[in-house]
Amino acid sequence: MTPAARIAAAIELLAEVEAAPRRPADAAANNFFRTRRFIGAGDRRAVSERAWGVLRARRRLGWWLAGPGAEGHSRASQSGSAIPSAATSDAITCGTVTLNRGTSDTVILDTVTSEMGASDAGTSDTGAADKGMSETGTPDTDASGTDRPGRRAPNQGIPDRRTRDPTTPGPATPRTLVAAALLFDGWTPSGISQAFSGGKFGAAPLTPAEQAALAPLVGHTLDHPAMPDAVRLEVPDWVLPRLIARFGPSLGAELGALLEPAPLDMRANLLKATREEARAALAAEGFEASPTPLSPWGLRLPGRRPITAGAAFQSGLVEIQDEGSQLVALLTDARPGMRVADLCAGAGGKSLALAVTMGNRGHIAACDVSAPRLDAAVRRFRRAGAHNIERHLLGPGDKWLKRHAGDFDRVLVDAPCTGTGTWRRNPDARGRLTETDLAELLVRQAELLDDAAPLVRKGGRLVYATCSLFPEENEGQVYAFLARHAGFKLVPLARAWPRRAPPEDAPHGTTPVAPPDPTPFGGGEMLVLTPRQHGTDGFFAGVLERVT
Repeated sequence: MTPAARIAAAIELLAEVEAAPRRPADAAANNFFRTRRFIGAGDRRAVSERAWGVLRARRRLGWWLAGPGAEGHSRASQSGSAIPSAATSDAITCGTVTLNRGTSDTVILDTVTSEMGASDAGTSDTGAADKGMSETGTPDTDASGTDRPGRRAPNQGIPDRRTRDPTTPGPATPRTLVAAALLFDGWTPSGISQAFSGGKFGAAPLTPAEQAALAPLVGHTLDHPAMPDAVRLEVPDWVLPRLIARFGPSLGAELGALLEPAPLDMRANLLKATREEARAALAAEGFEASPTPLSPWGLRLPGRRPITAGAAFQSGLVEIQDEGSQLVALLTDARPGMRVADLCAGAGGKSLALAVTMGNRGHIAACDVSAPRLDAAVRRFRRAGAHNIERHLLGPGDKWLKRHAGDFDRVLVDAPCTGTGTWRRNPDARGRLTETDLAELLVRQAELLDDAAPLVRKGGRLVYATCSLFPEENEGQVYAFLARHAGFKLVPLARAWPRRAPPEDAPHGTTPVAPPDPTPFGGGEMLVLTPRQHGTDGFFAGVLERVT
């Protein structure tokens, strides 16, 4: 594809994302490329990088395109240069046009979303809004990518994402958003005019209204001193106070890290190979992975890569799982011979990790409310060689929870949550989240904890985890649970962290080497991970032990 054709395709992709405002962009992108198989891998990467760059800067771009009114906009208008139309650009020499000048996440069609939730395919491996009891990292799809019905109007403070004719003038259409992003990436007005030339496979020429909306941006950087903090930090207005409560003076740095693209993290499957053997298998396919700094079984590649078609993945040597999710599984401390319930198993990513720590011995009940997710999990279990997992579909009036009261040594509740910790992977999710979502999720999380409590035997542990950054979804839920359940106590992280360290070169039924202590995680009572401090997605986990 030519540079102009790639830009046109990015505009089309963004138009499809905006046409379904409650559908995750990952799902829209997979469908977009599936119906355009003529687009090669390199072009897919370039198109999706361009689209994801726009999504990552959506509020700031929208602020600039909102037009006159702010003092900053007035100054910009006075100093900016006009964007030439295609009719006049023939007389202007176009500078070198380069794609990929910014950094952004990449959508790779090759991820097997039929077998894993988006969380396993490069996002987090824990709950997100609307997913019920699952680990899907995108709020409005199940593991197969199926849409969930939208329930609410677009979020306060985020420009409305409604279906538009991509050639219709407007302050923030896919066309003007892409053009604005190109300007801030260093493109010249004449270069943009050439890209919007209306040629074969190219985008239609910019209209006078679009040129007028873009002219004030020329010569400026994306960030501007007049921007409100929520706009500059790319979060909904109502979210900002909650993140200030979480991060305090570190807010800017923490949210800056949340705007950076995420790497591709994998977990070496120690049921089949050591980490170094898995790493060598990836290298043979041209993927030079490095060991993750915190998880003893993790491997990392920069950006997303199409590893799912390769032998290392297909043979079960590696699973795609964020390093933070791996640490949550490690913290569960499931040991050989134990009985373990993964109450929100989803597509089975954490169940698989628990099978490894148990050496394929003992029993894991992988539970979920979604039959498609559990069906996909079965295929993953087989590929990984995990034999100690059984699945159970939870439904209305199900007596399973009551029948298994007191049966389990470990119960993991990977709860549905806002997914704010995964925003570096799912930047479009920022615009879908509402305060009503949060209120409903807080009720659901408390219900899940209450449902899980009777399953834990005396001396057993209940592990509560989210991929949220909000205190009320994390520590707030733990302390509220303890107030309701006097028979449980909080196990401080230093005591909960597993101490076993079998040889790293002994796969096939051994647990991974654990870090010697949880010092890298801040020494608090609970596990709190952030992209800035740990290089993982945002994760939380608290360990509760039944004492009576």
